[in-house]
Amino acid sequence: MYLLLKRYLTSALLLGSVFALHAAHAAPPQDLKGTNVVLVHGAFADGSSWDRVIPLLEARGLHVVSVQNPLSSLADDTAATRRAIEQQTGPVVLVGHSWGGFVITQAGDDDKVKALVYVAALVPDSGASVNDMMKNQPAPVWAGELRKDSANFLTLSTNAVINDFAQDLPTAQARVLATTQGPWFAGCLDDKVSIAAWHTKPSWFVVADQDRMIDPRAEEAMAREIGATTIHVDSSHVAMLSHPKAVADAIIAAASKGVVTK
Repeated sequence: MYLLLKRYLTSALLLGSVFALHAAHAAPPQDLKGTNVVLVHGAFADGSSWDRVIPLLEARGLHVVSVQNPLSSLADDTAATRRAIEQQTGPVVLVGHSWGGFVITQAGDDDKVKALVYVAALVPDSGASVNDMMKNQPAPVWAGELRKDSANFLTLSTNAVINDFAQDLPTAQARVLATTQGPWFAGCLDDKVSIAAWHTKPSWFVVADQDRMIDPRAEEAMAREIGATTIHVDSSHVAMLSHPKAVADAIIAAASKGVVTK
């Protein structure tokens, strides 16, 4: 009788542990309602760059805004981003792709901004421009595919978008990106950041390991320089389109750790 009772109690304990473990795994993910995400696109793009990431963020309760940058100057893009931040109630995770890294570095000094997320982005220090960061570096292949109009705005050739900008997307989709790209004013290359928010804000960096627009080794070096939490993705420059879950996870981590724990 004693042995039977002992076996029964042991089985009950084991079953209880299994059920408890199952319940823990079945628990809903943390609701991040009350936290805002402001997404900033880069050159040759627009706010729709984030359309695969936005639903994943909203599913976690985050309020999301995608900025439409005029791409006419660092000052203009920063102003557009600051207006978006101003409209938010509560803490903000500020996310920038490519040239958007310059924009969030400048605009991220706002008190509402609690974390920065760089996605295959350029991360300048105070006083630096794109040309400053690129000097003494060999010109990338895609630079020869730039087209400049009479107003000094730059666009990428369809060939460059397919082969260098978004080479891991279906060709048809890459062609759409080429057709809908946002022209980038050439003067942006010399615009200098006056303040670098990453000095005072926690940062995350998604390194695109197959990036042909920005050298992945440079991305990793920038992430290391700013002390960012780094995530590597086997992606082209447009990681938010080809690997949206990985990018969303990085933003969610920033919202969970960089904002909620403050």
